[in-house]
Amino acid sequence: WLANTAKRYDLEKFDFDALLLRVDVIPPSLAIAQAAEESGWGTSRFAREGNALFGQRIYTNKKKGLVPAERSAEQKFRVRVFETLIDGVKAYMHNLNSHFSYTKFRKRRGKIRASYSVINGYELTGALKPYSEQGADYITRVRRIMRGDDLHVFDSSSLDNFITFFKQKSGV
Repeated sequence: WLANTAKRYDLEKFDFDALLLRVDVIPPSLAIAQAAEESGWGTSRFAREGNALFGQRIYTNKKKGLVPAERSAEQKFRVRVFETLIDGVKAYMHNLNSHFSYTKFRKRRGKIRASYSVINGYELTGALKPYSEQGADYITRVRRIMRGDDLHVFDSSSLDNFITFFKQKSGV
């Protein structure tokens, strides 16, 4: 199982420490803020027609994609399309947890994990400059969404907290 998981996360050989860096959470505040920024709060053509909330680019014909209207003739990428929204979320998580561009993100998350702190999206956002061609401006916009909508509260949530909340509200 570990060897198969390592392969699924694009590790050439099984290395437990490297696998731990890749099989970890994406803070909800970060995922929500990036989805909002990338999809115009779910209103973009990519979100509506392709269940694509995160603007993931593809460069081959192996997967379905939509051509951006503003793409120049020299550019060959498309925005990846998904059957369902959850498929897009899973691909986003796999992308951050496996693509070489996000090594800094994973290392920073690993340091936070090692310090037994809550893995917070606001701090990790700074390690995602490669996610967008807009670099630091992109980071600023994602962080503005996080602050403006108090998304940090989701980073310390857990299934246990949800179950407790649900039981209190439903009287179970």
